[in-house]
Amino acid sequence: MEIRNKQDVTALIENDQWMMDILKAAQSLNLPDWWICAGFVRSKIWDTLHGFKERTPLGDIDVVYYDRSNMDKTIEKKYDKKLHTCMPNLPWSVKNEARMHIVNGFEPYTSAVDAISKFPETATALGVKLNEEDKVILAAPCGIEDVLNMVVKPTEVFMETEERMKHFRNRLKKKNWMTTWDKVRVIELETIKKA
Repeated sequence: MEIRNKQDVTALIENDQWMMDILKAAQSLNLPDWWICAGFVRSKIWDTLHGFKERTPLGDIDVVYYDRSNMDKTIEKKYDKKLHTCMPNLPWSVKNEARMHIVNGFEPYTSAVDAISKFPETATALGVKLNEEDKVILAAPCGIEDVLNMVVKPTEVFMETEERMKHFRNRLKKKNWMTTWDKVRVIELETIKKA
């Protein structure tokens, strides 16, 4: 299947009952400014572009939300537990992005989408959620060109310091995406600076 734009991405997810069930489970928590992000979206796109018949297993299902009124980390575990009760055997991970800037060493985020824009890779800086009509909404603060072109490169904020670039490179080694998706290619920082 060809994926050319945001509408193709949202249609791809809307036609995947497993993904829609996961989105509905997350929606049931009624979290403020919530999204399911990162590999949940990226892996579906790359699996499709590679013509895979089987879904690539996810290390986690990242549910993010933004709530400055309660930044207690323990509440995230309660949301994890609710999702595990609703859909067991899935690697749920719920995080309040209103506090995650502290963990990541950034200025405070202004929203969940702002936090997503500061993920390490542009191809992972994606989030999806459901609107009131249960239609998929896609947030792609760094665009969708890189994920559609199967390019992995750092987001702008990760290019700002050598420490963040070190984290980016370590993630590349750990994730080793090219072993799973052989059409994926990495664009190094030096190439980006020359462009």
